[in-house]
Amino acid sequence: MITNTAVIREAKTDDEIIFCWEVVEALRPHLEKENLISQVKEMMKEGYRMFFVEAGGKAVCFAGFREMYMLYCGKIIYIDDLSTLPDHRGKGYAGMLLNHIHQLAKDLGKAAVHLDSGHHRHTAHRLYLNKGYVITSHHFANTFTR
Repeated sequence: MITNTAVIREAKTDDEIIFCWEVVEALRPHLEKENLISQVKEMMKEGYRMFFVEAGGKAVCFAGFREMYMLYCGKIIYIDDLSTLPDHRGKGYAGMLLNHIHQLAKDLGKAAVHLDSGHHRHTAHRLYLNKGYVITSHHFANTFTR
């Protein structure tokens, strides 16, 4: 279902980052648009990279990830964020982006691609399982009040 006009791009500039606002907000509604560029640029200092699928003149899917090296699994790419606009889901954009990240991981000599997903995101889980991911652990967090 992916159209021939769908293209994957990396968001590096302020304009490219803000171009992704709508699809970022779909996954992270707590964020504020006026802070997105500074937040992403700060994360980029720590190795965060942001890719998006552009179709029909808009960003319809995006992923943000980091390269990591961990004792238990070696060198990996960890996907922090992956989202598709609700009205563009089921069209293959997230799968296209995952394939791109998988190839990038192989090209960079990584052992694997990892991600966490909210327990209620069943449609996303179906995609991950179809792409060869396995459920390997539970994720725990201890959040401190500010």
